[in-house]
Amino acid sequence: MIDFDNKSIFKLKQDIDYAEKVTDLLVSDEEIIDAYKTMRDGVVFTNKRIIAVNVQGITGSKKDFTSLPYKNIVAYSIETSGTFDLDSELEIYFSSLGKVRFEFSGQSSMLEISKIISSYLL
Repeated sequence: MIDFDNKSIFKLKQDIDYAEKVTDLLVSDEEIIDAYKTMRDGVVFTNKRIIAVNVQGITGSKKDFTSLPYKNIVAYSIETSGTFDLDSELEIYFSSLGKVRFEFSGQSSMLEISKIISSYLL
C-alpha cells in the first residue's frame, strides 16, 4: 500500500489516458470519472472509489494499486483553484486509515468529485 504520510507529494495533472492502467480492476457497474498523474504515479477517480497507482522499480513494470472506497470516508476537504493560484487540493479522512492528501495542478474536477464523495457521506 502507498505510504501517504511519507510519500513525497508531486502535483497531479489531469490525464484521462492514465485511467487505462486500472481498467482491469473495475467492477461491472464502475465508471471512471477522471484520472491524474505525476511522472509515473497516478490517481483514478471512479463512481465508487479512488484508485492510487504507485509505479515501482526501474522499469516501472511493478505497480501497487491502492483502492480507497468512498464508503470508508468520514470527512473530506477540497480547496479549488483561484485566479492566481491554479492548484487545488483534496484531503480525505478514512476510517482506520487516516488522512490522504492529493495536490492537483491545473484543471481538475474537484466539484464533481466532491459531489460523488458527498453522495456517499450524506
